[in-house]
Amino acid sequence: MAAGLALPIRAPAAELSPLPNPPPPISRAERQTRLDKAQRLMREQGLTALLVEPGASLVYFTGVRWGRSERLTAAVIPAEGEILVVTPFFEEPSVRETLAVPAELRTWQEHEDPLALVAGWLREKKLAAGAVGVEETVRFFAVEGLQKHLPDTPVRSGARVVRACRMIKSPAEIALMQHAADITVAAYRHTAPRIERGMTPGDIGAIMNGATRALGGSPEFALILLGEASAYPHGSGKPQAVRDGEVVLMDCGCTYQGYQSDISRTLVFGEPTRRQRTVWEHMRRGQQIAFEAAQLGVEAGAVDDAVRRYYASLGYGPDYKLPGTSHRTGHGIGLDGHEPINFVRGERTRLAPGMCLSNEPGIYIPGEFGIRLEDCLYMTEQGPKWFSVPPASIDRPV
Repeated sequence: MAAGLALPIRAPAAELSPLPNPPPPISRAERQTRLDKAQRLMREQGLTALLVEPGASLVYFTGVRWGRSERLTAAVIPAEGEILVVTPFFEEPSVRETLAVPAELRTWQEHEDPLALVAGWLREKKLAAGAVGVEETVRFFAVEGLQKHLPDTPVRSGARVVRACRMIKSPAEIALMQHAADITVAAYRHTAPRIERGMTPGDIGAIMNGATRALGGSPEFALILLGEASAYPHGSGKPQAVRDGEVVLMDCGCTYQGYQSDISRTLVFGEPTRRQRTVWEHMRRGQQIAFEAAQLGVEAGAVDDAVRRYYASLGYGPDYKLPGTSHRTGHGIGLDGHEPINFVRGERTRLAPGMCLSNEPGIYIPGEFGIRLEDCLYMTEQGPKWFSVPPASIDRPV
């Protein structure tokens, strides 16, 4: 699920070392292939250029890793030709460090308007006569500024272009995501046996994050929910501690070369009750039903529908009512922890090779506990395949 109360990153576990045989980073050639595809889609959709701010999409197309601030750094991808990168003058050397594709780089001074610079470049390249797209997370001030300097140029969403590129992962991307998942699974195996009575979420999260870093990943989040807090998908701010017979729900992930993992495990400290076992088994079966429903050509929303039909037959819900599943069955994942598309009612996009999604139809019982198992899958020509294999029973939860 990859959201909620993140925990601090502490010192790594001394007895662990990075996992062997890490996959290579994304190559320059692959990034050029991405740009070629984006430019083809832009031409098909009647866009002359696409504006992209810092974030996962900028990394995806250019390699540039940069943060957003009031000082605009952005890339402009034309429908044909070399891209433009604009950045403050004093940031140019730093931005060049991660730039991984051929690009023209133009800078602006503190008293200048960077959107005027972008507009001037578009006019110079004869791109201002057509519609200009913006990546869907571009901030309003950038859209407004562009429109101010190009009042006769339509500014439209470029989401269809970006999504069509990023939703379909290449073999190289899937290898990086597999490595991130392997790191998280290994960190779980290190952490689970070290959980002790009285530990707080911070204590457990510190072990998990330390193990993740020692194994070669960058800890992204560690959401630890204890006892009744596990009944609320993103937790509670109330004090929590490990107690005998209570649920420990862990939702953790890491980043490797920019690509994310997202895996949840639920265990009981001590001996599970019959009710805990039953709900755990129901949830695990729901996860398997989602996996079996996720076939090529199936609408993504049908996966969520299949799980809810099964849960309703057991007396959960219906729909989002509790006890039951109060959130979607899963979300897209890649460079971002949450990406389009989702396993959610009404999602009409059909599953295709290269799509990567989480599978996590948790069951929550307010006032008691919740059970969530989360494993991500990717679509192949033969159907879905797990990044991490779900546990077989509550007695072997990791």
